[in-house]
Amino acid sequence: MEYTPVLQKKYREEIISALREEFSYKSVMQVPRLEKIILNQGVGQAVSDKKLIDSAQEELTLITGQKAVKTYSKKDISNFKLRKGMPIGVKVTLRRDKMYEFLERLICISLPRIRDFKGVNSKFDGRGNYSLGIQEQIIFPEIDLDKINKILGLEMTFVTSAKTDEEGLALLREFGIPFKNIKKK
Repeated sequence: MEYTPVLQKKYREEIISALREEFSYKSVMQVPRLEKIILNQGVGQAVSDKKLIDSAQEELTLITGQKAVKTYSKKDISNFKLRKGMPIGVKVTLRRDKMYEFLERLICISLPRIRDFKGVNSKFDGRGNYSLGIQEQIIFPEIDLDKINKILGLEMTFVTSAKTDEEGLALLREFGIPFKNIKKK
């Protein structure tokens, strides 16, 4: 028997039929799906402290279970003491099984650990994609608090195949992302 992540099973068995009913799609192929999750961490202080970028890369690799890659500056900015080609951030793109596993850990474990959590904002980009910013990487259980040098935020982008924001919102709501001020139909 082959392993299938819980949210992927939920998508196939429940979410597709719920979205087909809600938006009256004629075909299963019209139902929006989650294509990838991109995690991005900008480390601007890495200009002065080179170890920060390595620790950020390690932490993001721990959080996602997939190796994070460094991102480099594209041009010189003298006000920030930045030179072209300097590492200034890390990113990871999750797809398929790892994406569903990360999403499940995010919804069930990490988001509820945020202090005074009342839900996430429901602001989409106009094409059905959603970005979520987190101020502290310590909400993830994989991070050991004793080994943290600096508390950094990170940004997550959920890329969907939805054509509109309301379709993207419905898809992510069905997965269980707790949006503020939105009632489930």
